[in-house]
Amino acid sequence: MKNLEIARIFNNIADLLEIKGDNPFKIRAYRRAALNLESIAEDLATISARGDLKEIPGIGKDLSQKIEEYLRIGSMSYYEELKREIPENLLDLMAIQGLGPKKAKLFHEALGITTIDELQEMAQSRQLQGLPGIKEKTEENILRGIAFYKQGVGRMTLGYAMAISKRVTDQLREIPGVEQIDSAGSLRRRMETIGDVDILVSSSSPYKVMDTFIHLPEVRQVLGRGTTKSSVLTQEGYQMDIRVVKQDQYGAALAYFTGSKAHNIRIREMAVRKGFKISEYGIFDEKSGDRIAGEKEEDIYRLLGIPFIPPELREDRGEIEAALKGTLPDLIQRKDIKADLHVHSRYSDGAHSIREIAEKAMKMGYEYVAITDHSQSLGIAGGVSIDILIAKIEETEKVNSELSRIRVLCGTEVDIRLDGTLDYPEDILSRLDLVIASVHSGFKRSREEQTERIVRAMRNPHVHIIGHLTGRLLGEREGYEVNLDEVLKASVETGTTLEINAYPQRLDLNDIGCRRAKELGAKVVINTDAHVLHQFDYMDIGVAVARRGWLEKEDVLNTLDVESFLKAIRKK
Repeated sequence: MKNLEIARIFNNIADLLEIKGDNPFKIRAYRRAALNLESIAEDLATISARGDLKEIPGIGKDLSQKIEEYLRIGSMSYYEELKREIPENLLDLMAIQGLGPKKAKLFHEALGITTIDELQEMAQSRQLQGLPGIKEKTEENILRGIAFYKQGVGRMTLGYAMAISKRVTDQLREIPGVEQIDSAGSLRRRMETIGDVDILVSSSSPYKVMDTFIHLPEVRQVLGRGTTKSSVLTQEGYQMDIRVVKQDQYGAALAYFTGSKAHNIRIREMAVRKGFKISEYGIFDEKSGDRIAGEKEEDIYRLLGIPFIPPELREDRGEIEAALKGTLPDLIQRKDIKADLHVHSRYSDGAHSIREIAEKAMKMGYEYVAITDHSQSLGIAGGVSIDILIAKIEETEKVNSELSRIRVLCGTEVDIRLDGTLDYPEDILSRLDLVIASVHSGFKRSREEQTERIVRAMRNPHVHIIGHLTGRLLGEREGYEVNLDEVLKASVETGTTLEINAYPQRLDLNDIGCRRAKELGAKVVINTDAHVLHQFDYMDIGVAVARRGWLEKEDVLNTLDVESFLKAIRKK
């Protein structure tokens, strides 16, 4: 948990420095450090104890001293000084989409605004207009941003929920008497954001499970404790619930608490028609009341005469009908992935060399990996000039000559300009193994303009993949509007693949987009957009999105071996 706490403080420092108008390189250093700390699985206290903090990418002498100070005394003097200088509440304002440090500072100094509710009230009463650069349209955008922010309050990303659930379940699994343990609810269904983490346990020692759970280091506050159910708040303020059931009830309870509500209703209706009654305690004969099954989740579906339905599909979106017809998809699995095709190196805003990335890809069991740094105009992310790109091509060739168990593809994440043209000339793009084209600016353009912009990029013969299609950041920024069907039709027509970006704040394409892509015959790839090596693990999240979107192995191009993949993209 210290990793996340310190990462949050570094991000807050970056925000406060932005409000001050401080050095942009200093601000970027704090943001990069925060990003790297969030991705580290090992506890910072352990790393610090062996003197290796400076081995973390982006952590030099100054930041390592700040980390050590926090680990030692639980606070950071530099952060406390900044908070005395600038009201910390202004950070809340910057959480509103489109409201940067300049506007936050302006509203505070001119109108004394320090909270989101105050800002909303001022915008609704049209009191922001008249301030420099603030017009009616600005107020409308602010109110829309506030509504979007409040909609996501109290929800965590799938990546965070998976990580904290694993930490908690790993600790509870060590308790004597714990037989089975799983996450349930929306987390088990792998929804893109999670309201609270539900954990189900079968154990002969429920008291011990409850006592251990409420005293875990991840727990900030106990909301309630019972003999078989307890609720807590995590250190980050999210709710986590646990239930303990008997072993012979576990399967029925797991199905019941996994949901979704709509899926469960359909299952219970089917059971009633067959003379059964289903609850979290088991499956019962409705006439006699005898308990028929309940220990295994699969028994529910077997007794209903249908195949087991994977948790990711249980949303009442046609999975029952598909099960009855025997047409449930054979969902893609993590083991099917043979490459990560969107990785950033030190050439742009990544933390590692080409060789380090290649070695990590080998450890992941991949056959190939694509290094796709930002193109020249994206200065804020260390965009790569043409001269340096040529040097990168040469270094990639050198690494490939030295490593036999992995193939490194030299690529780019090239910017799509406002008119749909690309940020590198054709002759440069033609020299690359792989080209991902992405939008990083001009988000306020109309749906028609954005669609035309992206489709024009897809018609470029050198573009193989469109990255993070809508540009959204979950809980931070709505995606720009785009006509999904038009883009998918262009994908099929031009042979351009669409990306499921597995970065936890993106998950873009989302599950609905994936399923529509499958219906129209468009192909996708699953990529992590990794900037540090630990982020390669985000692939699990991307695969979860694909599974929710009913995708099978053949729908995803990076399940192919390297030669088959290159042949597929070169058809364009």
